[in-house]
Amino acid sequence: MRQAMHHIFVETKGKGLVEFTAEVNRWIAAQKIDIGLLTLFCRHTSASLLIQENADPDVQKDLLAFFETIAPEGENLYVHDAEGPDDMPAHIRAALTQVQLAVPVEAHRMALGTWQGLYLFEHRSGTHRRDIVLHLLGE
Repeated sequence: MRQAMHHIFVETKGKGLVEFTAEVNRWIAAQKIDIGLLTLFCRHTSASLLIQENADPDVQKDLLAFFETIAPEGENLYVHDAEGPDDMPAHIRAALTQVQLAVPVEAHRMALGTWQGLYLFEHRSGTHRRDIVLHLLGE
């Protein structure tokens, strides 16, 4: 059994989904682990990770619109607003999604479905550099 760790940094341009599937698959292939389990962890409280459809960009638009309705921005809606009006809504959105994923690995690649991709879901309005930790365990 072998294991490997790596950090991927994802640049965001405000709210939205940023796919990083290809970068992860390249790293997995370089590790020469044929079968195993990949754990991904987002080291932030105002961004999250998703496995989502990567074929139709309308899915991303609809997800963004949905999260805007369930965790809206606005003055006097939240007590916590230390970093601006998008601060607490970003924390709510991250709490409703996830910061950790586990994905099986087979044949040196993630065992994702045909239309699935890995996404960082940025919940803040400003640009950020998000740190994703990868941990691969297998043989």
